[in-house]
Amino acid sequence: MANIKTAISIEKPLFEEIEALAEEMDVSRSHLFSLAVREYVQRHKSQKLLDAINAAYGDQPDASEEKLLAQMRPRHRELVKDQW
Repeated sequence: MANIKTAISIEKPLFEEIEALAEEMDVSRSHLFSLAVREYVQRHKSQKLLDAINAAYGDQPDASEEKLLAQMRPRHRELVKDQW
C-alpha cells in the first residue's frame, strides 16, 4: 500500500504526549498516528452501523399498524396451524 505524507497542526502538549507514547511503544510517530486514525475510523464505522441497527429495530408500529397486526394474527394462525 502506498504511503502519503501529510502535515497536521496540533497543540504542543499533545505533541509531547505523542512523542512519549511513540517512544514507549517503540514505534515512529507516523506509525502511532496511523494506528490512532485507523482505530478512530473503525470506531466511527461501528457507531454508524450500531445507529443503523438501532434505527431499524427501534421503529415501533403505530396504532393503525397494531390494529392491522391484531386482525392478521388469527388468519396467520389458521394458515400455519398444521405446518408445525
